Amino acid sequence: MAGTASAFAIELRGVGKAFGEVVALTGITLLVPRQSRVGFVGPSGGGKTTLLRIVAGLLESDTGLVRVEDATAARQRLARCALMPQRDLLLPWRTALDNAAIALENRGASRAEARRRTRPLFERFGLASFENARPAQLSGGMCQRVSFLRTLMAGKDILLLDEPFGALDSITRAQLQEWLVQAMDAVPRTVLLVTHDVEEALLLSRRVVVLSQRPGRVVRVLEADHGFEGSRREIVTSPEFVSLKEQALEALGHE
Repeated sequence: MAGTASAFAIELRGVGKAFGEVVALTGITLLVPRQSRVGFVGPSGGGKTTLLRIVAGLLESDTGLVRVEDATAARQRLARCALMPQRDLLLPWRTALDNAAIALENRGASRAEARRRTRPLFERFGLASFENARPAQLSGGMCQRVSFLRTLMAGKDILLLDEPFGALDSITRAQLQEWLVQAMDAVPRTVLLVTHDVEEALLLSRRVVVLSQRPGRVVRVLEADHGFEGSRREIVTSPEFVSLKEQALEALGHE
């Protein structure tokens, strides 16, 4: 089993979870290589967020094996993951810089040191000149960029993104999808992404896992490492991408 732990960042085998009489997940088996990006799509209530919380160590599964790097216990899994929720949860009294830097403070850095280490990344993430802005002064897209930067500054190799753009309008969402692909390419991590948007999953992930209606189970796995180049519009209208999207929608429609 040690070999498996070294080869894969995340290992799920026969994972199931119920809340009372409601079975949320059943028989989830998946191996996630290091520095890969896996997207989960499925119907609302199909257990996508529950699965992410199990990986993060915020919940324990009822059945099966959950391994994150070398850890199986919930507290140890939590120490190895950084979770970005749908809502940015920025602290309104802190500046954008201090919100992003709080992850370093939580790891023991002084506020001054946390600011020093975080500030250089603001330009890379399209936030230059907004370091001293409060969240109320930022657009929704900028708040999500700060939230993602805060997640990165946690220093974890595994990022869990739960509907990161779900609350944004379609134009801002499309812009941030392009931005996030570039950000993840620049700072490689193992990424699990939960979204209800098939197109978003295919754009941001290299593998897309389609889950069924509750209880969630894997009904299709699509290899989405298409390596397309060009603008977002060129990618999503290409025959290869359209074919992948149709396969994912067909899998969803059969459930």
